[in-house]
Amino acid sequence: MRVAEPPPVVVFAPSLILTVTIESGSGGAPELHLHAGGQGLWVARMAAILGARVTLCTALGGESGHVLAGLLAGEEIDLVSVTSMGSNGSYVHDRRSGERTPIVEIAGAALSRHELDDLYGKTLLAALRSGTLILAGPQDRTIAGAIYARLAKDARENDVAVIADLTGEPLAGALAGGVTLLKISEKELQGEGFPATEDQLIGQLRAIALLHERGARNVILSRGQAGALALVDGQLHEVTGPRLTAADRHGTGDSMTAAAAVGIARGLTPHDWLALATSAGTVNATRHGLGTGTRGEIEQLRNLIHVRTLPHTMREI
Repeated sequence: MRVAEPPPVVVFAPSLILTVTIESGSGGAPELHLHAGGQGLWVARMAAILGARVTLCTALGGESGHVLAGLLAGEEIDLVSVTSMGSNGSYVHDRRSGERTPIVEIAGAALSRHELDDLYGKTLLAALRSGTLILAGPQDRTIAGAIYARLAKDARENDVAVIADLTGEPLAGALAGGVTLLKISEKELQGEGFPATEDQLIGQLRAIALLHERGARNVILSRGQAGALALVDGQLHEVTGPRLTAADRHGTGDSMTAAAAVGIARGLTPHDWLALATSAGTVNATRHGLGTGTRGEIEQLRNLIHVRTLPHTMREI
C-alpha cells in the first residue's frame, strides 16, 4: 500500500516574537521558559502536527532574532528567513498566579522596503512550489496591507490555495487580492466594524456573505462553544462538536486555520476539512500552550464533529 506524501504547506509570518514566561516549578520555585511565538509559528506547528511538510517564511533580526533561530531549530518545520536590521519583538510574562501578568513587552522593529521585498520573493517562490499558502498576521510589526494583496493575488492566480487568518489592514489587503479561505472569529468580526443584530445568526451569515463579496471565496466563522459557521463553495454550513472545558482558548483559531489548510492541501471534502479544523481548535483549547495537541487526539475527536448544511441561501441573507 502506497503511503501518501505529506502535503506541503507554506506559512507567511512576517514577524515572530520571543516569549519569556515565569512559571511555578516544583516546590513553588520559579522557572523561566523561553519559546518562539507568534501566530505564524502556532499555525505552522499545528500544520506539522497534522502531518504537513511545513515551510515557515519570516524575518529574524537582533539578539531576539538569534535566540528565535535557535529555538526554531527544534521545531518540525523548514525555516526560510531573511535577516532584518531591527530586532524581533519579545515579552516577559509572569504566569505563577495562573493568569498572564505582563512585565515587559517590546514590539519588533519595522522591516525595511528591501527586507520586505526579500521576504515577499522567498515566500512567493515557496508557495508556488507548495500549492498551499497560509497568510498569518504581522503580530507586532506594522506590515502594509499591500504586501498581503500582492501575495494573495500572485499566489491565487498561479493556482495556489490561499488561506488567511487576519484582521485590520492585512485582512483588507488579502481580500483585495482574493483568498481561497478566510478564517475569522465572531470577536474579530466586531473589531472589523460588523454591527451586532437582533438575530445573531442572520447577522453572522450576512457578515460572511459580505466577506465573500469582498474577496473570500470560502469563509469559516468561529464562535467558541457555539461551534462555527462556514460558507464553502456557495453552501452554508453549521459545525458543532463536544462542549469541553477550556484550559486556554488562546490559539484555538490558529489551530483551526492550520487544520483547514492541511485538509484542503490533502484534497479532503469540505465536510471533512471543516470537521478537522473544528476538532483541532477544540483539542487546542483543552491544553495549555498554543498550536498544541496530538494528531491522534484530533483525528479521533474529528469523528464527533457534526457538519450540518443550513437551509439558508446567499440570496436570503
